[in-house]
Amino acid sequence: MPTPSEKEGTIPFQVNGIDKPCETWYKIFGDLKSGITPTVVVHGGPGLSHDYLIQLKELNERYRIPVIFYDQIGNGKSHSWGGMMGATFAGREPSPKGLRKLIIGNAPATIQGWLDAYNGYLEAMDDDVKVALKKGEETGNREGEEYEVRFSDVNQSDGKFLADVVILHDQAALKKFMEKHCLGVNQPPELPESFGWAEKDDTVSSTMMGKSEFSVTGSMKNWSAVEASKKISVPTLVLNGVDEGASDESIQPFLDNIKGVKYVKFYNSSHMGLYDEKDLYLKTVGEWLLEK
Repeated sequence: MPTPSEKEGTIPFQVNGIDKPCETWYKIFGDLKSGITPTVVVHGGPGLSHDYLIQLKELNERYRIPVIFYDQIGNGKSHSWGGMMGATFAGREPSPKGLRKLIIGNAPATIQGWLDAYNGYLEAMDDDVKVALKKGEETGNREGEEYEVRFSDVNQSDGKFLADVVILHDQAALKKFMEKHCLGVNQPPELPESFGWAEKDDTVSSTMMGKSEFSVTGSMKNWSAVEASKKISVPTLVLNGVDEGASDESIQPFLDNIKGVKYVKFYNSSHMGLYDEKDLYLKTVGEWLLEK
């Protein structure tokens, strides 16, 4: 299979109140002049980088769709939250110029919907896991050394991601929760890079979300795209998995409000269908993007 053409660089821009230029980093796979509408990949978090989604470059290798990755402001190489941002953007009036299609991948319509799902899953965990997780939530002690596990530590032990900064005293408990409801077991080698950036600087994630997996104290605590979703006018594909934060209930407003929406569920994945059902995921996305 031929290697797609690649190009990366930075785009400078000015922010009011900052006396020096900022930059957004990007990477392009494929030919933007091919006549095929490019796909812009909006990574999640908030606070991660593009790296954990880099396997989407295979949309170019398999379907010749140009793919553009970028690191959002304050993340990765630029100065969650993906589908949530995309839904809000697509719901603007007038409809954003140049937007042809939208994929809302594993994202809730409200932050409360995500929290309801996660807290429901917490109650269903084995007692030892549930007690350990709840103790961390109740104490709020997330800074002590005994409460922290860096990604590099976990990676050296078994090659699997646990968390950037674990907010609980029992790392095994959160590992069980995250493998079941978020990251799955087929974690790609690019994942450490994304969480490594978040570990270096957690300003974005802590400001927008807070420190917990089960509550939000940051600026997104009341976030909702329900009203915005009523104004989305482009063809939209909504994706989710089983027992994940973007639960069936949390994505229902998208299915109710977006005209002509298409919905696909990945029954052998949780939050990361790209990892656990890669071929089916790429086929679903690639063929839908090429539909006229």
